[in-house]
Amino acid sequence: MSEIRVGLVGYGTAGAFFHAPLIHATPGLALAAVVTRNPDRQAEVAEKYGAVGVPDVPELWDLCDLVVVASPNKTHVTVAAAALTQGLPVVVDKPLARTAEEARDLVRLAKERGLMLTVFQNRRWDGDFRTVRRLVEEGRLGAVLRFESRFERWRPVPKGGWRETGGPEEVAGLLYDLGSHLVDQALQLLGPVREVYCESEVRRPGVASDDDTFVALTHAGGARSHLWMSSVAARLGPRFRVLGSSGAYVKHGMDVQEERLRAGMAPDTPGFGDDEEGRWGVLGTEDDQRAVVTEPGAYLDFYRDVEAALRGSAAPPVDPESAIDTLTVIEAARLSATQRIVVHLS
Repeated sequence: MSEIRVGLVGYGTAGAFFHAPLIHATPGLALAAVVTRNPDRQAEVAEKYGAVGVPDVPELWDLCDLVVVASPNKTHVTVAAAALTQGLPVVVDKPLARTAEEARDLVRLAKERGLMLTVFQNRRWDGDFRTVRRLVEEGRLGAVLRFESRFERWRPVPKGGWRETGGPEEVAGLLYDLGSHLVDQALQLLGPVREVYCESEVRRPGVASDDDTFVALTHAGGARSHLWMSSVAARLGPRFRVLGSSGAYVKHGMDVQEERLRAGMAPDTPGFGDDEEGRWGVLGTEDDQRAVVTEPGAYLDFYRDVEAALRGSAAPPVDPESAIDTLTVIEAARLSATQRIVVHLS
């Protein structure tokens, strides 16, 4: 079958470092067009991928068979809805929408049109999270009591840009940015949530949206998730600390794939997702512990599954209904932080 032509909306961090190289490395997909008004970026996509740069979204419709939305968060719903209305399947970078209700409307539109809609929750394919899932599924921890997960950085001086300077209308801040990953992982690992508590602050001058946030979830099964996201962590905590009834798993350091993508490493390079031995996590108890080889990170699997789904041989890699669940929790967290209450979900 011929290659599926992909139109990419946005060529900032998400588009340039994640989506474009992953699409390019996926057999059966071809990056055909990129929406960017920057002449230098248009020249770059032509040279690196043989793609044409176009200034506006409507110019994509006749150039592609799949639309990938990697533009600023506030545009996700508008662009995705326009593509679906044109009869094109869509991949949307996280967060899918600002609210769960907006996400439901998109999912409903995709179903009415009989089109694929999926969400780039790439952190499900982090090697460390894949390791946690395997250990839990194998019963190596016993019953999970508490899942601790952190995305922390030390950025005392803001970088600028809409993610820091924008308000709610920009869908800005760490709760939507990093929280979209942390909440999604917690739901994937431990299932539905019945209670949400959140503390959220703006710590740095010149920043308009949360840059230091903590979320506590009580899952329907009884386990708890404690999630930290911060730009003001001068000392970083463990990426994961998972406490179970028979043991624990502790992992420091971030998944290697983002670092390698930013460095220009092709995602189909052998060993691309392999963790270094010195960064492996530790499983066990204080008296009996051993290193566990980190599962290879596999971002490329997301787009391989997209390609297979469009050809009818697999389900989409991320069910958009799960993105609605994530946004429901994020909205509850925002309400909790604002009103200083525990929010109960049905």
